[in-house]
Amino acid sequence: MSDVFQFMKLSRNPGDKIDASVRKIEFKEIYQPLLAVDAADQAGRCLSCGNPYCEWQCPVHNYIPNWLKLVEEGRLFEAAELSHQTNSLPEICGRVCPQDRLCEGACTLDQGGFGAVSIGSIEKYITDEAFKAGWRPDMSKVVWTDKTVGVIGAGPAGLACADVLARNGVKPVVYDRYEEIGGLLTFGIPEFKLEKEVIRRRREIMEGMGVRFVLNTEVGKDISIDKLLKQHDSVFMGMGAYKYMKGGFQGEDSPGVLEALPYLVNNVRQNLGTLPKGEVPVSMRGKRVMVLGGGDTAMDCNRTAIRQGAKRVICAYRRDEANMPGSKREVANAREEGVQFLWNRQPIAIEPMIGGTLAVKLAETRLGPPDAKGRRNAEVAPDSEEIIECDHVIIAFGFQAEAAGWFEAQGIHTAGNGRTLVQAGGKHPYQTDNPKIFAGGDMVRGADLVVRAVFEGRQAAEGILGYFDCV
Repeated sequence: MSDVFQFMKLSRNPGDKIDASVRKIEFKEIYQPLLAVDAADQAGRCLSCGNPYCEWQCPVHNYIPNWLKLVEEGRLFEAAELSHQTNSLPEICGRVCPQDRLCEGACTLDQGGFGAVSIGSIEKYITDEAFKAGWRPDMSKVVWTDKTVGVIGAGPAGLACADVLARNGVKPVVYDRYEEIGGLLTFGIPEFKLEKEVIRRRREIMEGMGVRFVLNTEVGKDISIDKLLKQHDSVFMGMGAYKYMKGGFQGEDSPGVLEALPYLVNNVRQNLGTLPKGEVPVSMRGKRVMVLGGGDTAMDCNRTAIRQGAKRVICAYRRDEANMPGSKREVANAREEGVQFLWNRQPIAIEPMIGGTLAVKLAETRLGPPDAKGRRNAEVAPDSEEIIECDHVIIAFGFQAEAAGWFEAQGIHTAGNGRTLVQAGGKHPYQTDNPKIFAGGDMVRGADLVVRAVFEGRQAAEGILGYFDCV
């Protein structure tokens, strides 16, 4: 029975977290799923605010208080149906979203010091348990049209676009260069945050909805964009942002210096047993590792190196902890698992040493005035250099979008930073300058959150449906 004072009687419960001594030696999700009674209790803590800040802070504007109420009442299938009305990948967002910066950070209970409702854990619980109990998206009322859409990229934007199209009777065919769907969900995010069985199950669900996947197929290499445009009535591009950002300092290309994404992809493929023939497995066992960067990708590299058996992992970031871009939850998890943090440190140079080791020269920084985005600039303090010796350096400064080789011929334009230009709020949302081609996600916005890519993929699908009504 709902109780307006339940939030005072029950504390926040996001699910048990596996002890660091155990989790740091295995590639498994570290948060245990909620039991039905715990999910109902947590959902019952919701105050059902008249103006739900959690909902507005959510990039896809999930109906959070509504499906919390359904969970409290044990109406699991209805909660799953409602959850999928706004989010094509709720069980994934429940795992990888930085809820502390989004819905839970905006929760009234959190603002009042009572601890936010465990929204992310409940979102994960809803879809996981509904799938186990046999729930599937209801496609019985879908009237299939003769329209098809070629979706380039099986990451969150592409999957979200395909989901909305299929529910509206349009057949999506999703092309991806990798051997499995998910994009960076599968190959970039380590298993301790997102086990790959979750992605495989989503693939089965989507195939049951009528979505077809064509994998190991790169557009522009294995199949031309011209062929896709002839085969389909429209094309959606959700190719992400994969261009590695460099620091521009001496020795960045030295042997032993690794880029974050290839390192993470290599590790996932080792664990999945899909490492391409001829590609060398990369391991940090027994190594002294330094990770440069302060975002979630840096945290993924830190925690992966720990699990691979690194002797020492140091993470250096040029600002202080309060100004880092990554999730505070991920920093806390990394610290618990043995990662050492050096705040206010900027790399100046990397110098190869005799014996194959590396000398990383760092300088202390001080935070100056805010930049255009409101973040305080890191300024190097004079005469503050120090040298730390290590075996490997992993650079995780982030990623940028970039144009494909066939963009110009197709009349697709990009901004100076490589982002694809679209009509975000025009007649047909997310339509490029080529009216038959739409785009969304990181290649439009720049490297960002999974949930924002989901939102843009869904919005682009609505744009495509509107385009079909006009042609």
